[in-house]
Amino acid sequence: MKLSAPATRLAALLLAALTAASCAPRTADGSGSGKDEKTGTLRVWLFQEVDNKPKEQVVDRAVTAFEKAHDGADVTVEYIPVETRAQRVKAAFNDPKSAPDVIEYGNTDTAGYVKDGGLADVTQDFTAWSESKDTDPTARQSVTVDGRVYGAPYFVGVRALYYRTDVFEELGLQPPKTLAQLVETARAVHAARPGLYGLAVGGAYTYGALPFIWAHGGELAVGSGGSYSAAVDGTAARAGISAYTSLFGNGNCPAAKCAEMGGNDTVTAFAAGKAAMAIGGDFSHQAVEAGKVKGKYAVVPLPGLKEGEIAPAFAGGNNIGVLKSTAHRSLAVDLMERLASKRTQQELFDAMGFLPTFTDVREQVAREEPFVEPFVRTLAAGTRFVPVSPAWARIDASLVLPTMFQEIVSGKKDVRAASAEAAKKMNDAFGSAG
Repeated sequence: MKLSAPATRLAALLLAALTAASCAPRTADGSGSGKDEKTGTLRVWLFQEVDNKPKEQVVDRAVTAFEKAHDGADVTVEYIPVETRAQRVKAAFNDPKSAPDVIEYGNTDTAGYVKDGGLADVTQDFTAWSESKDTDPTARQSVTVDGRVYGAPYFVGVRALYYRTDVFEELGLQPPKTLAQLVETARAVHAARPGLYGLAVGGAYTYGALPFIWAHGGELAVGSGGSYSAAVDGTAARAGISAYTSLFGNGNCPAAKCAEMGGNDTVTAFAAGKAAMAIGGDFSHQAVEAGKVKGKYAVVPLPGLKEGEIAPAFAGGNNIGVLKSTAHRSLAVDLMERLASKRTQQELFDAMGFLPTFTDVREQVAREEPFVEPFVRTLAAGTRFVPVSPAWARIDASLVLPTMFQEIVSGKKDVRAASAEAAKKMNDAFGSAG
């Protein structure tokens, strides 16, 4: 197996991502390469995690098994930043010579990538795959567009509240039972320990902010079947936006430091002992375990508005797909299935804490590992998803929601003005998605 270095120069790629998201043309004819070579090099793009080494080790084992099974075939894996995936994937769709054969992609990207003609239809392959029968229905839906399957679910992810047990004990605090208590607790910690963020938050942490909007009864958009209208400027949504952005400032997480932070940044801050709380995923567990707070933290579901409620979490997760342009279709499908297999998902859980998408494997790991419990409770309480529209890829890549949060916490705009502008941008994207 050959491993190439991940992309660098984040700022330049972010700018490129914005440009590519708005102007990149669709794949010329939407057809595949028509080739099915049985030897040669397959290129794979996977996402770079906060602590990527354990993931690499799991992937290495799957790739080694694949290479042993296919004489004359080898695999090159590149780990790319999640935040800058839009520019690279768009370019790959439009230039098959530079494209990988297999990619990891977020479940929010499915509809957009299918519209762009980049993902291969693997419906028959997935159906014939013996392990697919145990895929949970929600995970299967994440790779399905108009009844056709465009990949294999890789893991499911939800977020909950990580908190420092030692800090809470020393300050006589209890885990918050409502979102209002969460804000109060964060401020109380920072007041007592000015060197700590009470709750690490990020202006670029969209999926950490969404539970605040949904818990207040707000919506990102309303509609279905690809036809949506933005609702982020509604009264309830604005209440949730106000609650989240109130956590930025000298009382908790100074805007100068926290406005640009994304989800990985907040988890890194918590793992490094710089925050008393953070909203992190089941997939963040390994990074936290590898940090300074090992043995000094616990996890509970993120509370809702009322005591006993759990704030709706984003139903996240990633998938593995085959590009339509691959010249190694059969090999690419086999590699996809190996990377997303029950064995690999079990190993990814052990290594990274990623929740499996197979119901039987998930039940097994939940029995074996207590830390899974708050995430399973969060899943059971009901999760939410972003609009199932090709427009979401553009909205996400154009940083519409992070820009909204950042304008508010920087004082450039109030909640009403910033949410109105975000809604306009979202509607422009929905209008052009047809």
